[in-house]
Amino acid sequence: METFFLFCMVLGLLLFGAPISISLGLSSVVYIHFFSDDSLSSMAQKLFEATEHYTLLAIPFFILASSFMATGGVAKRIIRFAIAVVGPFPGGLAMAGVFACMLFAALSGSSPATVVAIGTIVIAGMKDVGYPKEFAAGIIANAGTLGILIPPSIVMVVYAAATDVSVGRMFLAGIIPGLLAGTMLMLGIYIVAKRKNYPRQPWKGVGELASAAGDSAFGLFLIVIILGGIYGGVFTPTEAAAVAAVYAAFIALFVYRDMGPLREVSWRRPSEGFVEAAIRNLYLTVTRFPLALVHEDTQKVMTNSAKTTIMLMFIIANALLFAHVLTTERIPQQITDLMIGAGFNWFTFLLAVNLLLLIGGQFMEPSGLLLIVAPVVFPIAIELGVDPIHLGIIMVVNMEIGMITPPIGLNLFVTSGITGMSLVQVVRAALPWVGILMIFLILVTYIPWISTAIPTALMGPETITR
Repeated sequence: METFFLFCMVLGLLLFGAPISISLGLSSVVYIHFFSDDSLSSMAQKLFEATEHYTLLAIPFFILASSFMATGGVAKRIIRFAIAVVGPFPGGLAMAGVFACMLFAALSGSSPATVVAIGTIVIAGMKDVGYPKEFAAGIIANAGTLGILIPPSIVMVVYAAATDVSVGRMFLAGIIPGLLAGTMLMLGIYIVAKRKNYPRQPWKGVGELASAAGDSAFGLFLIVIILGGIYGGVFTPTEAAAVAAVYAAFIALFVYRDMGPLREVSWRRPSEGFVEAAIRNLYLTVTRFPLALVHEDTQKVMTNSAKTTIMLMFIIANALLFAHVLTTERIPQQITDLMIGAGFNWFTFLLAVNLLLLIGGQFMEPSGLLLIVAPVVFPIAIELGVDPIHLGIIMVVNMEIGMITPPIGLNLFVTSGITGMSLVQVVRAALPWVGILMIFLILVTYIPWISTAIPTALMGPETITR
């Protein structure tokens, strides 16, 4: 009865329009006060522990790195490189949009940031060369979801913090699913483009490919810094996020120079030699460095990142309090006993998890939903023999689909904002491509090695402590 009251109160507050964080925190406080033997002082301790969670420190740094990358001109260079690689195929510009989303996802860890950074440029370009606006919007809305599947991923960090699994394993587990999802979307584009004779981009030769790769190399090198640093043992995922934020800021302000005090300042003047240009740029970097830290562009990026971080961390803190109540009251164990007693096995359990998350994803923000569901289903999964990393990828893919399903699908609102289309138009445009992601979800759910092959090969089998 008490468990029923707890979940009903959370859902009731959400239905009355309360924010996710308030719904989780207030429900936990009321439950502890009236039904639990736990003391109210444990709430303050749990909230304090949430702010000290080492894994969660990666989130603000990844958000900051994503903001600098989205603002600092990295996206347009990645798009140029993607066009050079896949543009000559039928539907090449649309395929390049998906490929660019995959590359930017490996830098940002955020789905909305991927849609904004890539969609703002690609959707307009697709319209100019003859693609229907609805086709372009549907492609980018779906491809943008790869931002939370391809590592590094903020949602994966949240799952790792909620379940105490390895962030490194989660990042490795997302590689094959991310590549598979992107390939399936590009294959779908290829088939549609052949049928409807959509244009392809002209092949500009190896020189353009090399030039585009060189132009985007500084931005793409962030992938090497993050993943290479983590798996090379140079730093932890949290330290990798901090290094990524510093590197992204430096690239945006002093290398690409699409923002900050050196905006539009060329690297080399027509009359300058190489040595003269190098000395001048070194002088500019050193002398303008203090100004870059307080420049209005930098302040805007820092402010927007801080707003996103505060919102997300407040949700996480209250969700961890909710998870604390579940754990102390042994609610997941009670649900586990009921499901096993009802004859659930791993197959039917994963089906139930998918249905729960697909429905919940239509109404809730991904991190909040994951933090509610993960502490409940994780012990059940362990009892039924489901790999915790495999479960994490399943949950992330469900969060992907939730971001493009109404009424709360965040990518739908972002795409509507950058295209000027109504929400209904964006939903219709995105719907055919959601079918591809649903097929992808089935594959990921019932073929575990897609998620577990790389982490098992590189880090050994997962050790599970009951």
